[in-house]
Amino acid sequence: MITSLSLPRILRVGRGAVGELGDVVTGLDLRRPLLVTDAFLAGTGAAERLMTTLREAGLQPRLFAETVPDPTTDSLGAGLDVLREHEADSVIGFGGGSPMDTAKALGLLGVQGGRMRDYKAPRANLGPALPVIAVPTTAGSGSEATQFTVITDSATDEKMLCTGPAFLPVAAVVDFELTLSMPARLTADTGVDALTHAVEAYVSRKANPFSDGLALNAIRTIGRHIRRAYADGEDIEAREAMMLAATQAGIAFSNSSVALVHGMSRPIGAHFHVAHGLSNAMLFPAVTAFSVRAAESRYADCARALGAADDSDDDAGAAGKFVAALRALCADLEVPTPQTHGIDKDTWLGLLPLMAEQALASGSPANNPLVPTADEIQDLYAQIYA
Repeated sequence: MITSLSLPRILRVGRGAVGELGDVVTGLDLRRPLLVTDAFLAGTGAAERLMTTLREAGLQPRLFAETVPDPTTDSLGAGLDVLREHEADSVIGFGGGSPMDTAKALGLLGVQGGRMRDYKAPRANLGPALPVIAVPTTAGSGSEATQFTVITDSATDEKMLCTGPAFLPVAAVVDFELTLSMPARLTADTGVDALTHAVEAYVSRKANPFSDGLALNAIRTIGRHIRRAYADGEDIEAREAMMLAATQAGIAFSNSSVALVHGMSRPIGAHFHVAHGLSNAMLFPAVTAFSVRAAESRYADCARALGAADDSDDDAGAAGKFVAALRALCADLEVPTPQTHGIDKDTWLGLLPLMAEQALASGSPANNPLVPTADEIQDLYAQIYA
């Protein structure tokens, strides 16, 4: 079997790497980047520090700090106006998954035009697009190394998965120091997001030897460090490990795929504005319990990597321990249910048919070891509510 692999051309990884952002941009022969971020990072001064780094490298940057959580088609309009006004030759996504997703969308729309709906899966987007440089500030989404972006259609509340090399950053600057100020809740949610990426990449029907190695290593690293990072945000060793694991998991799923957890997670985010990592965490144990019988040996490998089982456990026993370990992890990280998160039960139940339809339409459930029906997806949504 031939596997097609795609990675950023340049990866700068390690403490202090963000100081080399200007060198990365100039090395790509770019001069007029648009720095895309959110109001929080602009308010802390972090965005301006990056702007200074870029100016000191002789560049002419422009700042756009109006991205929103779970970016929408409406939220892209202002960014496109600034992109064109600045005559940007590149886009820098600075932040969590939402600014990076926004940057990727702007890079494509700025060249090709049209509506984001025109580019959603199953279309594979080959380009052209402006070069994107990604600078993540959370250890979770892995978006700095993936050929995916997720944009919500403002008219329909559909979270649209858009895929293809056109969305793959040409460069990523991965500096764990940018995560040191992350609060515990965000640390937990993004950490489980990274773990979900790694596990789904490994059990996916599109898994391959390249993605397998990265996925297992990310699972192993997250298992050893996620609770530490959650308990103590200043734990340098844990923060560094989680940041590297998130990028490895991103590369893994970008070259394999995500599966049912992500397919079901996107509608939750679109309809109830739940952060992506948190909606993944809500779903992860129940979806794994549903799926495990179709790929026991693969889930058993995940269990051993996570530290939930060892070589003395047979595959069935190890896979069962993996489901239990995910439930224990989510309990330790205080992951809420939709109910405890404040979502109204009647509204939740009323949207189940639509959410199931949207989950299936995304294509991700088709990569799951056990491909669900719409009724089975509705049952899973109902299970996790309380």
